Amino acid sequence: MKCRKCGREAVINMHQHKLALCEKCFLEWVPERAQRTIEKHSMFGRDDRILVAVSGGKDSLALWDILHCLGYEVHGIHIELGIDGDGYSAKSLEKVAAFAKERGGLPFDVVDVKAEYGKSVPELARERKGRKVCSLCGLVKRHIMNRAAYSGGYSVIATGHNLDDEAAILFQNSLRWQVGYLARQAPVLPSIDPRLARKAKPLCLLYEREMAAYALVRGIDYIYDECPHSTGSKTLYYKQILNQLDRRSRGAKLHFYSSFVRAKKEQGLFQQQVQDLQLSKCERCGQPTTAPGLCAFCRLWEDRQ
Repeated sequence: MKCRKCGREAVINMHQHKLALCEKCFLEWVPERAQRTIEKHSMFGRDDRILVAVSGGKDSLALWDILHCLGYEVHGIHIELGIDGDGYSAKSLEKVAAFAKERGGLPFDVVDVKAEYGKSVPELARERKGRKVCSLCGLVKRHIMNRAAYSGGYSVIATGHNLDDEAAILFQNSLRWQVGYLARQAPVLPSIDPRLARKAKPLCLLYEREMAAYALVRGIDYIYDECPHSTGSKTLYYKQILNQLDRRSRGAKLHFYSSFVRAKKEQGLFQQQVQDLQLSKCERCGQPTTAPGLCAFCRLWEDRQ
């Protein structure tokens, strides 16, 4: 199999794009595709200071690498959640630190949830019977990233969500017709309050397989294990369904997600739900919230006392 660009031996064949590429051309193609996505959706510019959420997995480290190589001003943030299964959190931090060191000391901060708030996320979930770790994890990470971006003067928070992630979330929310979630799903979410940074997903049009190949070819050492709390996750199940669909109909995932994004942009799908969103200020932390009084994060800690 030959590279479609230069004729050398290909290292990956991307059927959905009808494109086979060699190592050199593939390592050029991925950042170029990310850059086109950034420009198409006006995610950020060269003057923006970007906070990159880095978990230690392939997607977040690859995003950090891509944005750094593209010349953007990026700063990493790693949130230590205290997930103990086989030392998952400790290994994740090790991968982030090693990656940063190998690339000349890329700057990043670590926020230890237990050290700062007194409980790890799994410990908090055990106290909150009926609340899943994944649900609490998302809530905690969003709050910490918003706070860090505001206090650090970052205009954008970039996350490593790939196409498989976005398509699975879209599929899940569409099955239940969860209009509120569908209204907020997009490649980029603009800032709707001075204390909320813009949210961007530069990898949203890149398949998970493509990101795994990029990490391998680029020599990015990442944590291969899935989070131990993701076992039985509905999102993983929906990914399997979409993978089967994509094998039968090449590019189905990309078409599914891209059509949704286009419908929102061109037809104003769910625009009314966005316009009707009302924010107030949390009485404790000061972050914007749709709830009166305390935000969901502060209520989480208030209830345990």
